[in-house]
Amino acid sequence: MERVRDVSELPKAHLHLHFTGSMRHTTLLELADKHGIHLPDALTSGEPPKLRATDERGWFRFQRLYDAARSCLRDPEDIRRLVREAAEEDLKDGSGWLEIQVDPTSYAPRLGGLIPALEIILDAVDTTVRETGLGMRVLVAANRMKHPLDARTLARLAVRYADQGIVGFGLSNDERRGMARDFDRAFAIAREGGLLSAPHGGELTGPASVRDCLDDLGASRIGHGVRAAEDPRLLKRLADRGVTCEVCPASNVALGVYEKPEDVPLRTLFEAGVPMALGADDPLLFGSRLAAQYEIARRHHGFTDAELAELARQSIRASAAPADVRAKLLAGVDDWLSGPAAPRGHR
Repeated sequence: MERVRDVSELPKAHLHLHFTGSMRHTTLLELADKHGIHLPDALTSGEPPKLRATDERGWFRFQRLYDAARSCLRDPEDIRRLVREAAEEDLKDGSGWLEIQVDPTSYAPRLGGLIPALEIILDAVDTTVRETGLGMRVLVAANRMKHPLDARTLARLAVRYADQGIVGFGLSNDERRGMARDFDRAFAIAREGGLLSAPHGGELTGPASVRDCLDDLGASRIGHGVRAAEDPRLLKRLADRGVTCEVCPASNVALGVYEKPEDVPLRTLFEAGVPMALGADDPLLFGSRLAAQYEIARRHHGFTDAELAELARQSIRASAAPADVRAKLLAGVDDWLSGPAAPRGHR
């Protein structure tokens, strides 16, 4: 009988998790009740909503559900709860380092403004780190659907708080809207301020969007990036430069980027030498968290325990974790791999 190790015990870094999307479903229902908010039926059933975002109508529905969930985060207590529970879920899945992604402008109207909102989030992260022991930092993300000047404002704010828990700058929402080059100045501000560049690309559109992230935004990581698999030269470029793709297999299938888990090009990227950091993206909407992404790699792509360990190492190396944290996590990966395996089905 094949023997495998428990992926939830494999030390790893989680580099692609959105703020509201990290919420537990039970928490969403409790917060909606607390604030008297009526949620769409798709968010109350307990099952992940049926989504397909490969056309603009489908993306709009996804965004509408996300916005409905976000409207339930209305006070600092809600923010603290979300951050702590995100950390608790990550710890259960073997994460030793979490970089949670947030656009603070989306929460500012209910939390007293942009700066108060960001400070509430950073304070919640700092408290959670002390109380749970999980290494945790923030990646501030601009919104492609908003004006590039808004992104510059966010970049300057992110740099201002770089010594208080912000490690990177991203660009999210529908990549079919807004050219990457429109946001080049914002990313230059962030990089000059010492933040890593991690825009979304290569999810809803093809390899060209990944190249734009590299050429126009100086990306050191790509949010998703899976469509790079369609261009061998781009794969080589990513591999040669060591640019990590934050791949979210369950999300890719849920949004219709690929039909089935086995269609996500994990093998293509891995064998081309492109570093990957598996991520859960939005567990609230997609129904699975971090360890489940490693199970997809094992079950649908035949990744061995040694290969899963290498995926975990790649996530750790791509993180903004301090050197001592990286070293501890990497040693933990080696310990996991050298430890005993259980028969499949008994782990």
